Amino acid sequence: MSKENSNSKRTRRSFTEEFKIEAVKMVTEQGYKVSEVARSLDVNENLIHRWKAKFSQPESDTENEELKRLREENKRLRMERDILKKATAFFARENQ
Repeated sequence: MSKENSNSKRTRRSFTEEFKIEAVKMVTEQGYKVSEVARSLDVNENLIHRWKAKFSQPESDTENEELKRLREENKRLRMERDILKKATAFFARENQ
């Protein structure tokens, strides 16, 4: 190794948003391990973890919205059930 190579600074690679998103999709949607993706793309595992945290945030919002919707639906269905129970009891008493 020459003296010139050992003193030269290493250039930092930059990656496009699309590249990062595709790397995250390999982990989240295609089921690859972070270590496998990092090895195949020749990047550090920590980068994949950071990208995953950054780009997975909207999914969390989507999940929260779905959870809110399901809770509202659950509340409405319970109210409907309670009304039907009361109606059934009312008509049962009336028929006796």
